[in-house]
Amino acid sequence: METKQSRISNYNKYKVLFIFDGLDECRLPLDFQKNKICWDVTKSTSVDVLLTNLIKGNLLPSALLWITTRPAAANKIPSECVDQVTEVRGFNDPQKEEYFRKRFSDEDLANRIISHIKTSRSLHIMCHIPVFCWISATVLEHMLKHKREEMPKTLTEMYTHLVVFHTKQKNEKYLGKEETDPRWNKKSILSLGKLAFQQLVNGNLIFYEEDLTGAGIDVSEASVYSGLCTQIFKEECVLYQDKVYCFVHLSIQEFLAAVYVFLSFINNNENLMDKLQTKDKPEVTVYKSAVDKALQSETGNLDLFLRFLLGLSLESNQKHLQGLLTKTRSSSQSHEETVKYIKEKIRENPSPERSINLFHCLNELNDHSLVEEIQSFLSSGSLSKPNLSPAQWSALVFVLLTSEKELDVFDLKKYSRSEEGLLRLLPVVKASRAVLLSGCGVTKEGCASLVSALKSSPTHLRELDLSNNDLKDSGVKLLSAGLEDPHCRLETLRLSGCLVTEEGCASLVSALRSNPSHLRELDLSYNHPGDSGVRLLSAGLEDPHCRLEKLKYVEGLCQCSYQTCLTFQAS
Repeated sequence: METKQSRISNYNKYKVLFIFDGLDECRLPLDFQKNKICWDVTKSTSVDVLLTNLIKGNLLPSALLWITTRPAAANKIPSECVDQVTEVRGFNDPQKEEYFRKRFSDEDLANRIISHIKTSRSLHIMCHIPVFCWISATVLEHMLKHKREEMPKTLTEMYTHLVVFHTKQKNEKYLGKEETDPRWNKKSILSLGKLAFQQLVNGNLIFYEEDLTGAGIDVSEASVYSGLCTQIFKEECVLYQDKVYCFVHLSIQEFLAAVYVFLSFINNNENLMDKLQTKDKPEVTVYKSAVDKALQSETGNLDLFLRFLLGLSLESNQKHLQGLLTKTRSSSQSHEETVKYIKEKIRENPSPERSINLFHCLNELNDHSLVEEIQSFLSSGSLSKPNLSPAQWSALVFVLLTSEKELDVFDLKKYSRSEEGLLRLLPVVKASRAVLLSGCGVTKEGCASLVSALKSSPTHLRELDLSNNDLKDSGVKLLSAGLEDPHCRLETLRLSGCLVTEEGCASLVSALRSNPSHLRELDLSYNHPGDSGVRLLSAGLEDPHCRLEKLKYVEGLCQCSYQTCLTFQAS
């Protein structure tokens, strides 16, 4: 519209920048493989086709694109279309404390809140998300000032108290009095929960009028819902569009979706996670169905929802929702069966991400048996024994990722000097800054897995030591593919004694030219590049885009001529 008004027809005369803010909120399929190719800016086509062709550079190849998105949607974009990746990180541990100290002028209150959050690893970890710091501050301040019951230690408890708090706050505002128990507007909570669940399943974070109508919300009353829960649900006006609606954070949408599924089951005996009836007890079936659905998701969009739903199964959380429940349904037997089912799923060795979430689920159910078993192994120094079960490996990953210590340097030899150990502990590799795998029996298979760590978004890996492993050229080729990826931020790579020849050197040079901005140090000592391999590396170093500062080798063991080595050193 603006370009027409400005009478811009020849885009080659201008520098064009497109900003796509929130690609993950877009409901278009963005099928980069099947969408038709479009070269002509004068031809009309769908927005979906326009987007994929702009991103691929078919349309306006000289244009610049700036895209903001969550990682799941970012992975839809082919890596060859991405020149630079900027990761917006959450709070680190010092910043978490800084938030609470700035939020509260009362130093004693800030100290008490920080101290409580540190007692629960799940809460402390979640505080890397700024909005969760706000949620925690809101809930804990209210509870400490009013000397309420036991403080929340799980995510479900924290979010339950948040909704209770804002409901009470609304009652005080509109009814003019403070109440011990909230007077729930059951219709509002159920409608918002239904909207949250329907759109969560569909992967939507932004809602339109038809979405509200489908959830039983009268669009004319949408502002009432927003006014009722201004800290939970909001409406916004978008340029050239009708109003759109959203929850203030995805985690609140996930919690209300879980509340809706839970209430549908408790009040109406309806299992929204699985319409098929089974012979299992109803109170177990709904949780088993939810576990299965979450495990089937490749993106993990139901992970936090599952944790909330399981947390709501505890009577200790149900007591805060009395105004919404027509009855309570919780028994030690159903709780034990649910815990048992989750442990069975962990033993089936799902993907590392899903397995870690299952441990978070056990935490919401107050079961820590598998974690305590691994912690005892760590304390006794007997963890290096062979034949850990899949569940024990998963527990080790969970313990390391949720440790109070920052994952700075990960040395595989402390846990297992084997390629199996690497494959099992890959999530820890992805979360570490430096990874030491020297002499751990890593082969081509291990390199293939490491590529996923190099390509992961966000990526923390800056230093990788693979010395004294039989990678050979085939393994180095795989690593080179990871180095070429724009997500890769590796600065130091050690490949000493890895049986690398000219062929492997060629792959490394190609990677350095494709993504030259980050690697600063490369150790190729005790390998066999030969004269031709050294010349390839030397030519690569002369490339003006190459940022390599240090290239190591042992002169007598390079199997190249003395003259070539001297030339290489000088370069």
